[in-house]
Amino acid sequence: MKKFLVVLMTFFAGTVLAATPRTAVLDVENMTCPTCSITIEKALDRVPGVSNVQVDAKAATVTVSFDAERTNVPALARTVSDAGFPAKARPNGG
Repeated sequence: MKKFLVVLMTFFAGTVLAATPRTAVLDVENMTCPTCSITIEKALDRVPGVSNVQVDAKAATVTVSFDAERTNVPALARTVSDAGFPAKARPNGG
C-alpha cells in the first residue's frame, strides 16, 4: 500500500510541475490595426502548448503563456514573424 501511495504522489507531483506555464514577452513590429492582433493571436493559438496570448498594440508587445515541454520562445517569435510581424523575445522573458 505504501508503495502505491508513493507512486501516486510522484505522478501527481510530476503532473503539477509539468502543467506550470512559462511566460514570454515578445517585442513586435508592424502592428497597425486591430486585425494585426487577431492575426497574431490566431497564429500563436495554432502552436501546441500555447495556453494564453495577450496582444498590446500600443506597447507593441505580445505576452504568451506556454508549456515549455511543447514549445519554446524562439518558436513563438518565429511564428509571429512568419505571420508578418517581426518579433524578438525580451531577455529573461519579460
